[in-house]
Amino acid sequence: MILNNTYQYFLIIINFLIIALLSSCMSGGMLVKTEHVKSHETSTYKGWWIYGDGEHIFKDEKTLKEYSLKFEKETLDDITNLYLDICEIEYFPMESAMTGYIGNGVNSSQNVLVVSDFEILYVEGCGE
Repeated sequence: MILNNTYQYFLIIINFLIIALLSSCMSGGMLVKTEHVKSHETSTYKGWWIYGDGEHIFKDEKTLKEYSLKFEKETLDDITNLYLDICEIEYFPMESAMTGYIGNGVNSSQNVLVVSDFEILYVEGCGE
């Protein structure tokens, strides 16, 4: 009888530990998910969008930092065609407002601006 009670207490403690472990894993998973969402808060950046040699670059007017552009909703071919239709040549700065978030590139020194929306404000030399 004493052995049976000890075995029951042992099972209760094991069950309690399993429940505690599972609940801590679930809350940890939610914390990671929340941090991931917070890291992708969007902002609007004003500056110059420049395309050349197959690369889209954005230069922020406040910090003068350069970012490689990655467009979430458009294909690279569509964006390149749009840029060339407007500017007609490569390396022509187009003043733009980019809405998105700063992400990391392939290496830690590369900054990427992931663009969810953009507005073309002014094209140099066009006067409009």
